[in-house]
Amino acid sequence: MSNQKDRLGSGGRINRAIPLTFTFNGRTYQGYQGDTLASALLANGVRFVARSWKYHRPRGVVTAGVEEPNAIVQLESGAYSVPNARATEIELYQGLVARSVNAEPSLEKDRLAINQKIARFIPAGFYYKTFMWPRKWWPKYEEKIREAAGLGKAPDTRDADRYDKCFAHCDVLVVGGGPAGLAAAHAAGSAGARVILVDDQRELGGSLLSCRAQIDGKPAMQWVENIEHALSRMPEVQILSRSTAFGYQDHNLVTVVQRLTDHQPVSMRKGTRELVWKVRAKRVILATGAHERPLVFGNNDLPGIMLASAVSTYIQRYGVLPGKEAVVFTNNDDGYQSALDLKAAGAKVTVVDPRPQSDGSLPAAARRHGVVVMAGAVINEARGKLNVSSVEVASYSKGAVGGHVATLPCDLVAMSGGWSPVLHLFAQSGGKAHWHDEKACFVPGKGMQAEVSVGAAAGEFSLARGLRFALDAGVEAAHALGFKSASRPVSPQVAEIKETPLMPLWLVGTQARAARGPKQFVDFQNDVSAADILLAAREGFESVEHVKRYTAMGFGTDQGKLGNINGMAILAQALGKTIPETGTTTFRPNYTPVTFGAIAGREIGDFIDPIRKTCLHEWHVEHGALFEDVGNWKRPWYFPKGGEDLHAAVARECLAVRTSVGIMDASTLGKIDVQGPDAAKLLNWVYTNPWSKLEVGKCRYGLMLDENGMVFDDGVTVRLGEQHYLMSTTSGGAARVLTWLERWVQTEWPDMKVRMTSVTDHFATFAVVGPNSRKVLRKVCRDIDFSNEAFPFMSFREGTVADVPARIMRISFSGELAYEVNVPANAGRGVWEALMAAGEEFDITPYGTETMHVLRAEKGYIIVGQDTDGSMTPFDLGMGGLVAKTKDCLGKRSLTRSDTAKEGRKQLVGLLTDDPAYVLPEGSQILPNGVRGPAANQVADTPVPMLGHVTSSYYSPILKRSIAMAVVKGGLGKMGEKVSVDLNGKSMAATITSPVFYDVEGVRQHVE
Repeated sequence: MSNQKDRLGSGGRINRAIPLTFTFNGRTYQGYQGDTLASALLANGVRFVARSWKYHRPRGVVTAGVEEPNAIVQLESGAYSVPNARATEIELYQGLVARSVNAEPSLEKDRLAINQKIARFIPAGFYYKTFMWPRKWWPKYEEKIREAAGLGKAPDTRDADRYDKCFAHCDVLVVGGGPAGLAAAHAAGSAGARVILVDDQRELGGSLLSCRAQIDGKPAMQWVENIEHALSRMPEVQILSRSTAFGYQDHNLVTVVQRLTDHQPVSMRKGTRELVWKVRAKRVILATGAHERPLVFGNNDLPGIMLASAVSTYIQRYGVLPGKEAVVFTNNDDGYQSALDLKAAGAKVTVVDPRPQSDGSLPAAARRHGVVVMAGAVINEARGKLNVSSVEVASYSKGAVGGHVATLPCDLVAMSGGWSPVLHLFAQSGGKAHWHDEKACFVPGKGMQAEVSVGAAAGEFSLARGLRFALDAGVEAAHALGFKSASRPVSPQVAEIKETPLMPLWLVGTQARAARGPKQFVDFQNDVSAADILLAAREGFESVEHVKRYTAMGFGTDQGKLGNINGMAILAQALGKTIPETGTTTFRPNYTPVTFGAIAGREIGDFIDPIRKTCLHEWHVEHGALFEDVGNWKRPWYFPKGGEDLHAAVARECLAVRTSVGIMDASTLGKIDVQGPDAAKLLNWVYTNPWSKLEVGKCRYGLMLDENGMVFDDGVTVRLGEQHYLMSTTSGGAARVLTWLERWVQTEWPDMKVRMTSVTDHFATFAVVGPNSRKVLRKVCRDIDFSNEAFPFMSFREGTVADVPARIMRISFSGELAYEVNVPANAGRGVWEALMAAGEEFDITPYGTETMHVLRAEKGYIIVGQDTDGSMTPFDLGMGGLVAKTKDCLGKRSLTRSDTAKEGRKQLVGLLTDDPAYVLPEGSQILPNGVRGPAANQVADTPVPMLGHVTSSYYSPILKRSIAMAVVKGGLGKMGEKVSVDLNGKSMAATITSPVFYDVEGVRQHVE
């Protein structure tokens, strides 16, 4: 076991009382609780941790956070294996096992390290130009390229963890638990607002965890602890640590992934591993901080070359000294803080600064502490093999690199090229970035949603000003929502620091030297150098997005967080443009990688298809139901008794409904709540019939068409209030219909004031059907008058069923007297059992989907997707009367097209077989009378004329014969004609009839 030779004797926020052992590349090391894998490796003197993607150059830890491009590892193995995890984010735990990726057979003996020898022959885009001929070798080229590409390996065993999702609402969502985020959250929470604070670290504090700043005259972390304590005492404030906000969608919806068990030993992990929060906030405050930029000079990718802020983090937070002889290369004053931290930790330090002078507070303090400062100088090139060993320093004046000044031996280079605010969530919200010349970075411009950026995320890098503005943002967010605090919180007191302005330095040396000299890397993971970007510009690529794709800049696991700004600036110089003119690449979700498990949640299994169950599923199981899949739902198919088969059970259930009373679980029907001043206008557009004059309390059946005039879905919609409707859809079409409505509202009718919400899961729906249905409901519902006069067909009433608030619709999908009872899903089973008890004297019978199909077919009611196939219009279905002549609707124009209105289209009809006992197979082809198709496995000598096919076919117990529905060419004009139904070489004669076989007059659903 290696000793921690680079661990400082004291300091840091680690728990030295709890040592932890871990394994990296087969060797055992020791760290402490509170370490990351990266800090523990550095403490043990491990600098060489990875190979680059293309050239397989030695790489080390560069950062201390989410922007890390190099220290990518395969974590654990088997079912718990995680590919491409960042060592800088992995909390150390007992027994952790990790290994480097992209190195075979080992990190030290990587066979593809030979690519370094041929680097000049494989620049950016070489594969586009090289692997072109011979054509027959293309598959082999692809095989070899894919074999060499990639980083970690996807697990080949089933994920053993569990993942969940949840929804939350708040007044103010604060993203980032650093100083700005804490100040904003405390201000908003103090005013009484509901606040959710999200931070990706295990402890709050952000940048304060890595510095020695003071707030209110005390150590900054004491202020953090006080604020955290105050927030914990506010009942309306929730803190989500180890949580990353990875997406910002419309209407202030922010998605967050919370890691619940990743910091625990594998053997101790229980429960949910990750929880995805979907947070809808009235106001969002982005305190996401900033990323430090590297500097671009020769061999700037050697192990031992790190960001200056990362060096401070490892010293201050983790008690690790990354190097004993350090050179700090900085173009801004912040780099001097790292020099001070290194000096205080006992390292020898030299600062190289391209600015002619730096008289800020930090440079002055560095000089007082004996730090050597080389002003007007740059690092031209770093040297070393598996770790940096020296740097070549050259003079620098007026943007030009001069002669050699010194060769400085070193084992650490801390580089600081300025800061880039983390704009990812701001940009995802629709905001546009704005270039700030003085700060040399993009800052938030005009926002598009109810959000504001604060602190470093807004380009405010002063701690004092950042805290003050963040507090103001928290107060303003709360006040905008109507919360008025008794007094404004006191602004934290922080000493202002005098600063010398940053000097932008995007590339050390000339463009000619970048092409000829040692490689100067911009994107470390993908080996994109300054020369690659210049090559892209020479070859005509001017769009930054094109250059990104040509060079692979920003394609890695860090998605350009570290290098993209440098790359854009180098491209701008090559094109003779400004950085704003060159523009930025697109900030897309996810901010950091999110596991597939977190995205899927519980929706896993065969084909990753979620299984949905109603609140009565267990009751159905207990009573012997057999199930069928309808969409994603498990629906009772039929309820066999005493060894009944399907046919016997369905016959019993059908007769029970027709003669007494049956009950069916219809909870799976799609239910979409539609509200707003333009709700009726929307319904008028998407349904063929009119809706403006539908009275409150009434129901109406409607057909929905697609743009081609074909039936898309159908259902009954109820008007609950003046601006409130409840739309029902088919069980399998609910999601499709909601998506369809949202598409039209968002893309074509954005001015419509209407909102749609799926409430399918919110309500349990029971169809109580049959001549005795009214009697059953009267026994459990005493506050509704069920008489025909008080409660007519196609209306609804509100009341209580078994003391549970309910909406009852008088609608029928069977042709019988029927009611649909809707109650909150949580009360569903209790109400169902009360209805069963009330119907016991009438021998109430639960029935399933097969019986429902028989009942509806007896009445000629269609099922979209079974009796339609995407090519049926309302007129083809004999339902042209539902197409209003006085209004327009989606798809109506297409009904007048020549093909849609032509003669001889397939139309819905009924079929009665000559043999009443024979049930036609669904899908059977319909031929002219007397024509017989070829036998099975034979080919007809001449084409057989096809008239249509059978869509639905059943045996009707009440009619004591088979019935069928079919689509037949010109069928509505062929009533009474004979046809032949092909049965694989045999045939069955049948007569075309109306599809309504039972109770043609429709009197049964109106009985008293």
